[in-house]
Amino acid sequence: MPSPTEISVTQLSRIIGLPGAPVLVDVRPCDGDGPGRQVLPTARQMRSQTVSAWAHQFSDQRVIVYCGGGGDASQGTAAWLRQAGIDAQTLEGGFDAWREAGQPLLCTGRLPERDEGGRTTWVTRARPKIIRIACPWLIRRFIDPAAVFLYVVPSEVTAVAARFKATPFDGGEGIWNDRGDACTFDVMLEEFNLKTGPLSRLAAIVRGADTGSPDLTPQSAGLLAISLGYSRMFKDDVAQLDARMPVYDALYRWCRDGTEETHR
Repeated sequence: MPSPTEISVTQLSRIIGLPGAPVLVDVRPCDGDGPGRQVLPTARQMRSQTVSAWAHQFSDQRVIVYCGGGGDASQGTAAWLRQAGIDAQTLEGGFDAWREAGQPLLCTGRLPERDEGGRTTWVTRARPKIIRIACPWLIRRFIDPAAVFLYVVPSEVTAVAARFKATPFDGGEGIWNDRGDACTFDVMLEEFNLKTGPLSRLAAIVRGADTGSPDLTPQSAGLLAISLGYSRMFKDDVAQLDARMPVYDALYRWCRDGTEETHR
């Protein structure tokens, strides 16, 4: 039983990827980890020794801090955040307990560079329908909740990426594009090491809707219809993204724990 200032692996696993999920802060030492480092999904890597300098970034947010084994680094950091008025807990057993439980881990080797505000920036073609909404949903729920998305005319994706240090996706260049039968959503799951059961189930729905194969899953045709409808409802692409996040939230919850329920 975790203390009131701790959260268990089981408890945290139920809220990862959901709207309103807490901010995760990884305070393990970064020296010598290299490009293969893994963190919990959405986790920000921060130095525990400098918590007084960065604590203000998380004002008015719920924060879960973890270190390797749930010891002094995370306990001390969370205590410092609490005295600064921030709702902070630690992960019981830390990173080691999460990994031993077989929970998903995000590979940081593919993470784009963050800006001065700690955000990743992505750019893609304007007038999104399926992939260019599904991928931003995946990024914000499992990779970087603060990610910024720039929708521009197709001919300017490359130039905007260079000028604003943005990562292009579904634009024909770079690694974040379709590969054979795999759509960009599939590619992101593979590259970020996020191929969990629920996300893989959602990927099949997205792939069917995006690749002209609406019979791939029973849900793909419905997602296609909804996506085309939303694209006609909104002129502003960012507004459309914001409006459609709950659609993918609902699909993810169904993929995670609703597939056995039926109605007559």
